[in-house]
Amino acid sequence: MGVAAGPIRVVVAKPGLDGHDRGAKVIARALRDAGMEVIYTGLHQTPEQIVGTAIQEDADAIGLSILSGAHNTLFAAVIELLKERDAEDILVFGGGIIPEADIAPLKAKGVAEIFTPGATTASIVEWVRANVRQPAEA
Repeated sequence: MGVAAGPIRVVVAKPGLDGHDRGAKVIARALRDAGMEVIYTGLHQTPEQIVGTAIQEDADAIGLSILSGAHNTLFAAVIELLKERDAEDILVFGGGIIPEADIAPLKAKGVAEIFTPGATTASIVEWVRANVRQPAEA
């Protein structure tokens, strides 16, 4: 995790063909309201677009929202692309409709945390603050 100055920077992304982005927008707003800089990529992003945006924006974390059932493939692709681009310091977390049985294997692949339906915005903000780099003290 970096020690760059300024607020935590998070890319919130909707990978794949899933067209339901209300949850991602709620999380993006909660993170923003908590003082973080949020870059929302919009719908139908490829893993390559998401990783490219995260690197270009000097993001500290990527939050993926997946409701389509393609979480195993899409999370793995983002993690692999971060490794290929030597950007493994960008923390990946996510949420959506993800079966309990898939959470441990996703974490084993490098996903830092998974939030399932019912997770509060406060708990997600708290987790990001606790697990993503802290801004340097002025």
